[in-house]
Formats: sequence, C-alpha cells, structure tokens
Amino acid sequence: MKRFDNLSALQPLVGQEIGLSDWITVDQARIDRFAEATGDHQWIHVDVERAKAGPFGAPVAHGFLTLSLLPEMSASAYFVDATRMGISYGLNRVRFPAPVPVDSRLRGRFKLLQMEPLDGGAQLTVEVTMEREGSAKPVCVAESVVRRYV
Repeated sequence: MKRFDNLSALQPLVGQEIGLSDWITVDQARIDRFAEATGDHQWIHVDVERAKAGPFGAPVAHGFLTLSLLPEMSASAYFVDATRMGISYGLNRVRFPAPVPVDSRLRGRFKLLQMEPLDGGAQLTVEVTMEREGSAKPVCVAESVVRRYV
C-alpha cells in the first residue's frame, strides 16, 4: 500500500500510478452471494454445470460484481493521511473487456487522472485497471470519481 501524507502530496502525481491493490480471489461463493444480493441469477454465473458447457467454459463473475471490488481494492492500494473521509462521487466510464472466470485472482492498478480542489478537500478522478492473474487483457477499466475531505 502506498501512503500519502495529505492531499497535496497527490498533486504532482497526476498522470501517474498511485497504487496497486492486493489480489482478490473471486470464488463461486462470492458470485453466489452477489447473485443473491442483486437478483441476477443468470446461469452463466450460478449454474456451475451449465456454465461449464457454456461460452466461457466455467461460471463467470457478474460485471457489476467485478466493479464492486473497487472499494476493497482501493483500500489495499493507497491511503491519504490527514483526511477525515472519502466518498464515491460516481463513475465517468466503465468497460469490461474480458470475463472473470470463477476462482480468478484480480487486482487493481490506480492511476490519478485529475485532481480538482473542493471546499474542504479535493475531487480525484482515478483510472482503475483491474487485472486477472495470468491474463494480458484487463477485466475492468473504470474512471472512478472520489471526493476526499480534510
């Protein structure tokens, strides 16, 4: 994990990688819990036997499950000291270029694209590229907009 003393320490890093998360395993239990929470029980996610004969050869994680790993990845990738809280302000763009087969290990690379001052803090636009271990193609690329307050 990369730690930054304060928001000002990020300003010279616009355009650069600011963190790399720990690996997260996406197992069938996690996929099933996500299906239960969202009501998305499509067979490519939850019917293991049918999914093995399907287009991906195994169950695959929901795209939104992959995206929902962003906070967990962020928590292990970087931290800004001297801030009291951060909130997710939204997303500018999200793409899922490749599937996430069950039991994949994923991690996120965080690149600071933009930093704008706010009253009492700053708005950060961060490109998150989620990688699957053993694959050259990312499984998710998203622009996350986060507000950090001092």
